Amino acid sequence: MEEQTVVLIVGAGPAGLATAACLTKLSIPHVIVEREDCSASLWRNRAYDRLKLHLAKEFCELPHMSYPADAPTYIPKDQFVKYIDNYIERFDIRPKYQTAIESCSYDEGRKCWFSVARDMKTSVVVRYTARFLVVASGENSAENIPVIPGLRDFAGEAIHSSRFRSGAAYSGKNVLVVGCGNSGMEIAYDLASHGANTSIVVRSPVHVMTKEIIRLGMTLVQHIPVNVVDGLLVRLANFVFGDLSRHGIVRPKAGPLQLKAETGRSAVIDVGTVGLIKKGIIKVLGNISKIKGSIVEFENGRESAFAVIVFATGYKSTANTWLKNGESMLNNAGLPKKEFPNHWKGANGLYCAGLARRGLAGIAIDAKNIANDILSSYHA
Repeated sequence: MEEQTVVLIVGAGPAGLATAACLTKLSIPHVIVEREDCSASLWRNRAYDRLKLHLAKEFCELPHMSYPADAPTYIPKDQFVKYIDNYIERFDIRPKYQTAIESCSYDEGRKCWFSVARDMKTSVVVRYTARFLVVASGENSAENIPVIPGLRDFAGEAIHSSRFRSGAAYSGKNVLVVGCGNSGMEIAYDLASHGANTSIVVRSPVHVMTKEIIRLGMTLVQHIPVNVVDGLLVRLANFVFGDLSRHGIVRPKAGPLQLKAETGRSAVIDVGTVGLIKKGIIKVLGNISKIKGSIVEFENGRESAFAVIVFATGYKSTANTWLKNGESMLNNAGLPKKEFPNHWKGANGLYCAGLARRGLAGIAIDAKNIANDILSSYHA
């Protein structure tokens, strides 16, 4: 089978859907393919039950559609999935599900992108030719688990955070959470709240904030220099939480908004984890050196036995596994070479959406930029 289109979008997560909606508004023909059997699979299938959007709803809208007026300020997972479903219906987006792109390369002679996809239900190969290609397969495409000596022979259960749903299944067990980002801190809280004996590995400096402090910062930074806003946010956080360094949590030198802009690393929005750490209910541990059976040994020489390890160690892009001519836009990790906001465009009609580590607000910016840029050359 062979199919021609103007734009091929790879991925039906929020980035792909936002791009499709913007193209639809401009009446630009496109096809959107997705290897999973649903849209936004990360949110539907790989997110823990208590997840809410960590930023206020005004920073988390996709293009051309607001949340309902009665939606809470911080959208729960289930309501976000409903918003996605309504978005798909509003813009009549029709992803081709269970369609996996196996390779994609630029054909200099025909001046188009040539893609080989496989229908995962029937194993039928479909070939797409498109003038423009949008990589929207996500920075959270594949689980990232660190290499730790002895992990393969760990005597207990080791899972990635994408498979964690609730702490209810781990009551009374010794559980180690590896990673102190938003997922790790929230999973640790959920585990402890359900009676698990919870420890967390804090591997690097991290800003801990309240959702109100971050909302204030994101509002102020639109009018005030980022270094001034960051100074205020750190002072407010220190007032709320006190000095956390004696509990094993150290702040980075760069402020929270500057750090997000430069590295994509978000501040942690506290859901109550810090209070449990201060009470000693959740123990903070350093880096792991190795694992021996059920015993985890840490770099400071401490050893503890665990029944479960949850790796809240993030994800990685898989774009480079199928994209063959992406050097103009992506680095070896499958992420943009150029810094935001100039990251979204490569050569020969190649674009990326949602790879700049700027969350849903960044996705909305990418989608609008891409659609407008395609429009300018589509009629050229």
